[in-house]
Amino acid sequence: MKKLMIALLAGSIGLATYAQGPGPQRTDINNHPRVDEINKRIDNQEERIARGRKEGKITERQAREERNNLRKINQEKQDMLKMDNGHLTTKDQQILNQQLDQNSQKIGN
Repeated sequence: MKKLMIALLAGSIGLATYAQGPGPQRTDINNHPRVDEINKRIDNQEERIARGRKEGKITERQAREERNNLRKINQEKQDMLKMDNGHLTTKDQQILNQQLDQNSQKIGN
């Protein structure tokens, strides 16, 4: 009798969990070409900022400003991913690339 009650309880918990739906959806899909491109560009610019700071080509203030710009761009990317179920549209990609182009020109090296 005790085993039957435990089995019924486990079954009802499993059913209740299943009935709640899939839960939160992932918003950052690995190996998505548009996301990968934007991520690589952000990483590249972070490296350029660090190299420029190390070599004395940019000031600490300039480095901080450019890193803040990259954080804003990355946050915008995350917001776009959430709006489109983990995907970047071609329009989103164009917008982010324009912002990264402007930031890249400010870094300079």
